This record gives sequence, C-alpha cells and structure tokens, in this order.
Amino acid sequence: MTNDKGVPKEVEWRIKVEDGPWKRAVVSCSMWTFITSFYFKLCKFFKKAWDIGVNDPRKFIHCLKVGIALTAVSLFYYLKPLYDGVGRNAMWAVMTVIVVFEYTAGATIYKSINRICGTTLAGLLALGVHWVASRAGDQWEPIIVGVSLFLLASAATFSRFIPTIKARFDYGAMIFILTFSLVSVSGYRIDELFNMAQQRISTIIIGTSLCIIVSTTVRPVWAGLELYVLVTGNLDKLANSLQCCVAQYFEAQAASEESNKKMMGYKCVLNSKATEESLANLARWEPAHGRFNFRHPWKQYLKIGATMCRCASCIDALIGCIHSENKSSNDIRKMMSKTSMQVGDISANVLRELALTIKSMTKSNKLDILVIEMNSASQELQNLLKSYPNTQNKDDAKMDIPIMDIIQVVTMVSLLTEIVARVEDVVKCVEELSDLGKYKPAVSKCDKSKQHSTDSKISPEQENEEEEIVKTLQMV
Repeated sequence: MTNDKGVPKEVEWRIKVEDGPWKRAVVSCSMWTFITSFYFKLCKFFKKAWDIGVNDPRKFIHCLKVGIALTAVSLFYYLKPLYDGVGRNAMWAVMTVIVVFEYTAGATIYKSINRICGTTLAGLLALGVHWVASRAGDQWEPIIVGVSLFLLASAATFSRFIPTIKARFDYGAMIFILTFSLVSVSGYRIDELFNMAQQRISTIIIGTSLCIIVSTTVRPVWAGLELYVLVTGNLDKLANSLQCCVAQYFEAQAASEESNKKMMGYKCVLNSKATEESLANLARWEPAHGRFNFRHPWKQYLKIGATMCRCASCIDALIGCIHSENKSSNDIRKMMSKTSMQVGDISANVLRELALTIKSMTKSNKLDILVIEMNSASQELQNLLKSYPNTQNKDDAKMDIPIMDIIQVVTMVSLLTEIVARVEDVVKCVEELSDLGKYKPAVSKCDKSKQHSTDSKISPEQENEEEEIVKTLQMV
C-alpha cells in the first residue's frame, strides 16, 4: 500500500484479545495456586509454632500466665467498684502488665521493682518541683519546671552509662525520666496533680504486684535455675569436645556424625557469655527457691563461665590443628598418642566431676585425685616430647628431624598443656563456689540412702523441673 505521494505505508498488526473461557481458566488457576501456596505456608508456620511449644512447654505456659495477669488486672477497669477506686488511670495497670511481665521470674521482679521505684521517685520529685514552681509565680513557674526537667533528665540519662546502674537499674532510670517528664509537663496545665500522680502510682503498684504473684506462683521459670543448668551443661559439653578432639587426632579415624556434634559443643561455651551475664543479673532479684538461697553467689557462675571460655578457645585451636594441611609423621604421632589421650581423658573427667559437683551441690572427694593425675599425665607428656629427639638419635645418630614433621604434634602438646592449666582455673572457681555456696561435704555410698531420706530441701517436683530444663537445653 502507498500513500498519496507514492511512499509505501508501514503495515500495523493489531490483535484483539477477547475474554473467553481460557482466560477465566488462567485467572482461576493462578488464584488456586496462590491459595494453595498460602495454605502450605500457614501450615508450615503452625507446625513450627507447635514444635516450639512441644520442645519447651514452659513457653506455652508463659503465654497463659500473661493472659491470667491481664485478665485479673482488667477487672479494675470492668468492675465499677474497683474502677471508682482507681479512676481512669486503671488503664496504666493494664499497660504495666504488658510491659513488665517477662519470661523468667527474675526479669519480672527486676522490671517490677525498677518500675515502682522509678515511678515513685519521679512522681515525688515532680510534685516537689511543681510545689516550688507554683509558689514562684506565673513568670518563673515554666522556667523552674524546664530547668529541673533538663537537669534531672540529663543526670538520669548519664547514670545509665555507669556499669552498676546499667546492670541493675537501667530500666528504672528510663522509667524515672518518662514519669518525671510526664508529671512535670502535665502539672503545668493540670490543677489536681497530686491526685493524678497518686492514682498512677497506685495502679502501677497493682499491676506489678499481680505480675510478681503470677510469675512466682504459677509454674515459675527461675533465672537462677536456668543459669545453674546452663553452666553445668557447658561443663559437660566442654569435656566431650576435649575428649573427642584428642581422640580424633591421635586415633586418625573417620569421625562419626555424633562424634563431630560432641566435638563442636565447645562453641556453646564460647557463645553463652551474654546469656550467663543476663541470667546472673536477673537471678539476684529472685527470692529463695529450690536449692538456692536469696544470697546465693550467682556472680561466681560468671567467673566459671569466663574460665570455661578460655579453655574452649584452646580447644578451638586444637581443632584448627586437626584440620591443618601440615600433617605430622605417623611415628611421632604414635609415640605421643597414648599419653596425649590420657591427658585428654583425665582432663575431661575433671570437667565432668566439676559438673557433678555443681549439680549435686556437694564437695567431691575424687576431684583432688583427678587433678593430681591430670598434672602428672601432663608432665609426662612434656617429658616425652623433650626426649623425642634423643630417642630418635639412639636409633640413627646421623638422622635429621624435619621440623615440619613435628611442628603439628608440638603444637598439640603445647595446647594440651595449656588446657590442663586452664582446667585447673576452672577447678579453683568451682571450689570457690562450693565455699561461697556452703556445699555439703561428700558422703560415702552407705550414707547416701540416709541423706536422701532426711534431706527435704528440694522437692521431687523441683528435681523434675531441673531435668526438663536439661532436656530442653540439650535439644537446642
């Protein structure tokens, strides 16, 4: 086709798509695919949630405890006699429960006491500032309130950088700033400031009291017990890692999946420092429970954890030697094998005995003997390494020993010797814990039945709870 000037026209193709059965089928198929995908994702989510509840039923119980506390505190808003007593500020009690209720009893008590103290102190100071400012006249009142707000808020914020305040009263300092700011600013426009502050403090006390009661009476989760189980479990994991690591190197056998899993247990020790510090801080707020008194030396568990971390770092270096490309000769490895494995086994037994000492809260009568055996085996290993060149020269006086053939074994022996020294540090920390915690002396086998029948310090329910926590930590 051409136009009027004889130039050919470009041909345009247009396709008109009409709605038909095939298009409706495509839309229906895509919708069905989306619904099916969403259904499977939803099922996968609920399965994960169910597994979390099955692996640790205490998390499910915690949800019920929060529901109980919220239901109880909401009665102050629903029931007219209770509502008349606290007024519109009853909602503050509900908000307090939501903010304060935590998983462990120690965390709940910590937040509750900090909130009460911070709110009360800030409220009293705000009332005092308001009283002074109101008598200074309308011209000076906003200046006095503003300057006091600046000074106190700045001082409270700075206090949160102090390690002691941050560890124990960080939440209380934050609540102090919040309450003082609200009361001071509100007091400039509200005449009945005293009644408002009184009602808010009373509702916060009501909310925190309900949280503490529910948290400590309905299947409580104690932060101290969590720390106790965590430290004893880490000692066992450290022992397994050390023993498996030495055995895998000197036996030169292919490790099984279970053996590799045990050997990697030391990583839990390296990664648990923050958890231990948090649990130890919260455990100080808890009342006496089970085997633990109110003044139980929770801080000592942090020292034990720190010494275990230093020991775990040496095990990490041992594993690095195992996977090193520079392999030692089989002769020197065979020569060092028996004594090295003896050092690893005895050191692991010492760590297990320490775990048993903390679990039973009794002083061990085998620990001193095991430590002596461990040091003797370590000294024998060092003497064996020193005598290696002399032993080889007796066989062939002209033979030179390549340094690359022995450097890996020398590193392994040096690390094992260092591990023995660090295990001794763990022993000292556990012995110090036994003194501070007033552990009972070890009893003979014939006296164990008598002690079990007369010792009623811990109930069977509490023993079952400890076993459940141990199983839960082993699953993680």
